[in-house]
Amino acid sequence: MINWPLRFSRGTSRAPFLIPALVAGAILGTTLLGGCDQKPVLSFQNLDITGNRQFADHFSLPDTNGQVRTLADYRGKIVVLVFGYTHCPDVCPTTLAELSQALQQLGPKDAQRVQVLFVSLDPARDTPSVLAQYAAAFNPSFRALRPADADQLRQMATDFHLVYEKVPGPSADNYTMNHTAASLVFDTTGKLRLYARDGQGTAPWVHDLRELLGAA
Repeated sequence: MINWPLRFSRGTSRAPFLIPALVAGAILGTTLLGGCDQKPVLSFQNLDITGNRQFADHFSLPDTNGQVRTLADYRGKIVVLVFGYTHCPDVCPTTLAELSQALQQLGPKDAQRVQVLFVSLDPARDTPSVLAQYAAAFNPSFRALRPADADQLRQMATDFHLVYEKVPGPSADNYTMNHTAASLVFDTTGKLRLYARDGQGTAPWVHDLRELLGAA
């Protein structure tokens, strides 16, 4: 079995975990598909999961105004799903800051073709207003999605192979969340393309977004 190293957001520290072979298997699957595809082969610094059918190929989640959003709402744009929560002390704010910096490096024209969506794994505390303000604080173009209830959150986690768990704190509403520290990237046609480990710096984001924008 092949395993791929994965970090979790874990309170105030980060620790190495292993992701199941379904993600790492994308490497072989992509290689095999590439042999039959006449289009130019793109070179990514994040994990290419193009064609991996074990991940969902769509989402349907409410935004902070209560309107249900799907990939169709962002047609023609690269969509980056960043999973986390507003009380996250490390990986979440770091990743959002890196993505904001990456968009600045892309320049205004290309940045308009990228939509970053922060998806809450803690909707109990992440109220719509708090979530909207949090995402926009990193970049005015960033938007947020909030599962409507615990069932929708569980289904989303299953669809995208996410792990999340509440870590009790000193009081009922003072807790942290262990969660998968990774983002998913859809290309301008709505196809899932990349599994990006969070907190790896700005350069991989700039490189891979440029690759996808250039292929659009």
